[in-house]
Amino acid sequence: MSAAPLSVAVIGAGMAGRTHANAWRQAGTVYELGLPPVRLATIADAHLPFAEDAAAHYGYEKAVGDWREVAEDPSIDVVSIVVGNALHREIAEAMADAGKHVLCEKPLAGTLEDAAAMAALQEAHPELVLATGYTFRRNAGIAMLAKLAAEGDLGTPSHLDAHYWADYGADPNTPIAWRYKGPMGSGALGDVGSHMVDSAELVMGPIAEVSGAQLVTTITERPVMTGAVSGGRGVTADADAPREAVENDDVATFTARFASGAAGTFSCSRVAFGLPNDKTLTVLGTGGSARWELHRGGEIQLADASSPAGRGGLRQVLVNPEFPYYANGSSMAFAGVGLTQVEQFTYQAHAFLQQVAGITEGALPPCASFADGYRQMRILAAVAESAARHGAAVAID
Repeated sequence: MSAAPLSVAVIGAGMAGRTHANAWRQAGTVYELGLPPVRLATIADAHLPFAEDAAAHYGYEKAVGDWREVAEDPSIDVVSIVVGNALHREIAEAMADAGKHVLCEKPLAGTLEDAAAMAALQEAHPELVLATGYTFRRNAGIAMLAKLAAEGDLGTPSHLDAHYWADYGADPNTPIAWRYKGPMGSGALGDVGSHMVDSAELVMGPIAEVSGAQLVTTITERPVMTGAVSGGRGVTADADAPREAVENDDVATFTARFASGAAGTFSCSRVAFGLPNDKTLTVLGTGGSARWELHRGGEIQLADASSPAGRGGLRQVLVNPEFPYYANGSSMAFAGVGLTQVEQFTYQAHAFLQQVAGITEGALPPCASFADGYRQMRILAAVAESAARHGAAVAID
């Protein structure tokens, strides 16, 4: 193990920022030894009490109220950017110019122009690891669906159906925030839909075309709440609070054609009452079918040629060390223990640190790059264009 530590900072102390903070803390506890030691340096948030609370909970040395202090600190090597999408480009450019490796939450930016500029940073700074945080790439069940599809266990995959339904915006008294601002396509589609699309391409390969898109805003106004708000779930404003217009989509649906010729059907929502975090992928092939559900993250459901005659249909297969990521990914890595979404962040942090340290032998697959994040932004933009053109087909460059 290298004696030189890598110093880490997290910009953003909300729900996802705290999960990044925890992931850097846990990254050295999974898989094989060999990572450099990690110094938990700084948590930054515009609302300093949030940063102070996160730093205290996760063992970081200090908290600051301005992300520029992170850029100006020569001791920091690695930075997570976990703030509003519109801020990603400015912060990423400053961090790259300061020689820092960057892991930026998805979607990569608030606009396609900003995403293109961020992707260009890779060419300008080839010495840096610049990654987009698609954590579901590290989910053992989704990775197994991709393996089954690639290795022919499902015959020829002909159709993927995916949805990601959440209810964080179902209450009309949930306050207006950055998630509800920006153009159509940057709402539910940009938030949970970006994960859905990236997972679909991991399993089925590249999307060549989207069509039939609809973007719907169900709750057109939301109350304005003064002061800092962390997260948003369970936070409501007074009924008589002033209101502002919601600018983007609560619901998005579309179809797709993969480069392989397979079909895709997709839907996502942030106003799905009673479904706090419901993501599901189903792959249908000529010789088998497989399904993964986030709320049953310790298993997949599978029907294939090994099913006994007369006793076919989907059967439960528990996540076990034969699945990607699971072996040595937990202190209890055996079937029946299960997995949560939080562990994906730890696996992502481990892979990122391997890239920074130049570890290649036995390494996890590399993180999604800024270029990958830009590609996903182009797909989301194509969905928005399809909706604006009344469902017309739009090719993906």
